Amino acid sequence: MRYEGTVYRPPSEANSLLIQATIGCPHNKCSFCSMYKQSSFKIRPVEEIKEDLRAARQYYGEFVESLFFPDGNTIIMKTAQLVEIISYARELFPHLQRITVYGSARFVNKKSVEGLQQLKDAGLSRIHTGMESGDDVTLQRIHKGTTAAEIIEAGLKLKKVGIDTSEYYLVGIGGKERWREHALESARVLSAFSPDFIRLRTFVPVPGTPLYDEYKQGSFKLLSPHEALQEIGLLISNLNCEGSHVLSDHVSNYWNISGRLPDDREIMLDGVKTALAIPENRFRPAEISRL
Repeated sequence: MRYEGTVYRPPSEANSLLIQATIGCPHNKCSFCSMYKQSSFKIRPVEEIKEDLRAARQYYGEFVESLFFPDGNTIIMKTAQLVEIISYARELFPHLQRITVYGSARFVNKKSVEGLQQLKDAGLSRIHTGMESGDDVTLQRIHKGTTAAEIIEAGLKLKKVGIDTSEYYLVGIGGKERWREHALESARVLSAFSPDFIRLRTFVPVPGTPLYDEYKQGSFKLLSPHEALQEIGLLISNLNCEGSHVLSDHVSNYWNISGRLPDDREIMLDGVKTALAIPENRFRPAEISRL
């Protein structure tokens, strides 16, 4: 198995086999992100990916239950290529229960519904999507390269074919100026297609990124711990999702706010209230250089 550059994966893929199918990110312009900056984007040859899958089979045996194909936006690969490596992985690892990739709305929407159905039939289980926000102003400011309408379109397409959607919401990315719009618009967008998972991440400025420079210069105002928790409360109060799991599965977050909508809404809001009763100086600093 061969790896190039730093390999990133979602926390929920901690126990997954990682086989690089792409290197880097084809967008790589988000102003808050420090990932993939040392890599030029490329798609690995299918035969190389198959070689690594065979090496993994030889090393781990057939009892692999989950597989994640890094790097960023692997969904950009041609549908036929993805079908080939997914199908081959299932041949080598007959006990696979989940196969996942990263894929932002912009690149998901390059696939037709028919193409996504082919991927689902081949065995693609879930797509991790860095939505970050459903607010168009915020999305433009952070150079996300997508719009709220595109996020909804991609979410509906994935729901239609039955591929799990794991959407990432970046708490505080609207700053003090736009935290309310960020939360309300994100709730509207997510409610339009009820993703399977809504994963909370709290924005922490990373040195070397454009948004960190904006923060240091004072043009971006970072939320305090209580303000970030209030934003989460506003988001959850306005989510009209059916069956979506809200998860706080990241070290960046100030509090574990988790549950299933709509049944656990009040439990989650009570969790926010509990956290807000704790003095702010008991939480981690809003700015830390590395998590």
